[in-house]
Amino acid sequence: MRLEKRARRVYTTKITRTTRRAALRRGIPALRRGASQVKDISMHDHSEYLNRILLSRVYDVAVETPLDEAVSLSRRLGNKVLLKREDLQPVFSFKLRGAYNKMARLSPEELRRGVIAASAGNHAQGVALSAQRLGCEATIVMPVTTPAIKISAVRRLGGQVVLSGESFSDAWRHTQDLIGQSGAVFIPPFEDPDVIAGQGTIGMEILRQHPGEIHAVFVPIGGGGMAAGVAAYIKHLRPEIRVIGVEPVDSDAMRRSIMAGYPVELSDVGLFADGVAVKLVGEETFALCRDLLDDIITVDTDAICGAIKDIFEDTRVVAEPAGALSLAGLRAYAANGGVKDATLVAIVSGANMNFDRLGHVVDRSEIGAEREALLAVTIPEQMGSFRRLCTAIGKRSITELCTRFADPERARVLVGIKIQGKGDVAEVLADLREQGFTVIDLSDNELAKLHLRHMVGGNAPQVGNERLLRFAFPERPGALLDLIDAMRVEFNITLFQYRYHGADFGRVLMGFDVPDEQREAFEDFLARVERMGYPHVDESDNPAYKMFLGWHDA
Repeated sequence: MRLEKRARRVYTTKITRTTRRAALRRGIPALRRGASQVKDISMHDHSEYLNRILLSRVYDVAVETPLDEAVSLSRRLGNKVLLKREDLQPVFSFKLRGAYNKMARLSPEELRRGVIAASAGNHAQGVALSAQRLGCEATIVMPVTTPAIKISAVRRLGGQVVLSGESFSDAWRHTQDLIGQSGAVFIPPFEDPDVIAGQGTIGMEILRQHPGEIHAVFVPIGGGGMAAGVAAYIKHLRPEIRVIGVEPVDSDAMRRSIMAGYPVELSDVGLFADGVAVKLVGEETFALCRDLLDDIITVDTDAICGAIKDIFEDTRVVAEPAGALSLAGLRAYAANGGVKDATLVAIVSGANMNFDRLGHVVDRSEIGAEREALLAVTIPEQMGSFRRLCTAIGKRSITELCTRFADPERARVLVGIKIQGKGDVAEVLADLREQGFTVIDLSDNELAKLHLRHMVGGNAPQVGNERLLRFAFPERPGALLDLIDAMRVEFNITLFQYRYHGADFGRVLMGFDVPDEQREAFEDFLARVERMGYPHVDESDNPAYKMFLGWHDA
């Protein structure tokens, strides 16, 4: 899948006044084709939000959450890291603030009509609890990919759940259809001044709880409601504090919108951090974030998983992926920006994690936190070589060690080791190469992390025309069967590997025997499957495949 092919990296968008003006005027060069679509959204100070935030009615149901120091992480990063614990709200998410502030201002007649909302889960719970407290009916449209824990929570609070689409934007479109049928009042998840103001009370609490020096506050961004509200409050009272938005690298609608100068709709979004899986940000949240945020950082799934682990180690709370997003950005900022002895605040926005996703988080968290490296080592197939490799690794903790006889001359070994940062990897590689071993770092190799580490070994010398493909599809009941049904093809399947791990996408690794005379027919097959909604990545030239699964020289 094309989103997964992106290298592990961090994007930072510096949002200076010049950048903002240039974006509004023409967009960045790469997006100049869309310049005609740039809306004339004038920059202003947004000071009206100060009163809105101060007068918000969030504390009828929400609580003032603590600002706790992450002691272990602070020590490791050389900065004072403070966690704003929105996971401690009654619905385990900050969304309650904005939902209730909006609904508390509805008239009695509007409340009698009932309310309706579109949500990936957390806004839904906020609306459901608010409706329960205010005595009105609530209908929530949720994507089919929403974790079950969030769906059951909404139902427990008395909300009626309607499942539709695979992202928030899909659910939102269905919601608009239902509004016309029912006459219910729509409660936006982010694009509303009262919702934004409700979320902005988080910024108010941060400044009250820590009146001393703060270098930066990191805020997760989906639709932008929290980022807009927090920035509106902090930048007007403490403009020296940097407010930095954080997005997943595969759901960066706000970053792209600011760079373009107008709200940009993404064609697709990653669903691992489902709470921020938004294809199109709001115009009001866009204007606020464009004018008030200092930077936007994007991070990948591994970094988010590493942040989940960091939060757990300091708080014993398992944050959901969107809830750990801001800390992942904070860690990247501290590593790349070189700040030391500074106070950094990350908002832990939610903890509605499905239990069955934990396996995926565990698999990726150590690499994401730069505490594990995955290596492929070639050693001579002779007595004593394996012991010599273990000796060369030395006292470093081994997390994985796999090999299988395949070649009378050489043995390939998959090795996982504990590390203390990227610098350790270079040292390990140098040590092993100095002792005569051929070694490749697979820590950023998606094939190795998703599949290979679970199935090392199995070369097929009798297959001379093998093509290896990795397919991804939205994980939902029946999706794997649909994929198998789509694979009605005259090619011999030489490899099939699938493992459910509770992530956003199901992943299948397949090998096909494709003789030269059938290559054209095979490409036609791939095009047909692509049109059916099953994108693929061709891994036939992947060095990990060549070393451990294919019959090639590597």
